[in-house]
Amino acid sequence: MQRDLLLLAEMIEAAERAQSLVAGADLATVTADLQRREALLWNFTVLGEAAAQLDDRVTGQFPEVPWTQPIGLRNRIVHGYWSIDMEILHTTATDLLPGFVEQLRRVVEALGADEDGT
Repeated sequence: MQRDLLLLAEMIEAAERAQSLVAGADLATVTADLQRREALLWNFTVLGEAAAQLDDRVTGQFPEVPWTQPIGLRNRIVHGYWSIDMEILHTTATDLLPGFVEQLRRVVEALGADEDGT
């Protein structure tokens, strides 16, 4: 369970970094800035890889969390990096990640409570 908590913390951190990379920046700004663009790709990759490494018991315990979405996005980035739609990444970071982070925080809280026996 400790490993899963570490993976969830990595997911939260990567998602928050992705959000900060697009905060206040429109799509054109993100697309034109090579370092920002590559950092965004990296954080989505970390997010998806960590999600893929979670134990099935954890993901099964929280079926309301869309675990496969970051995994699919990571695979798309890693295997099709030359044709990534930056608009999708920008929109995902801006509109979807805040809610996803909240879901992850609830999972961490629930798992932490389970470990404490509360």
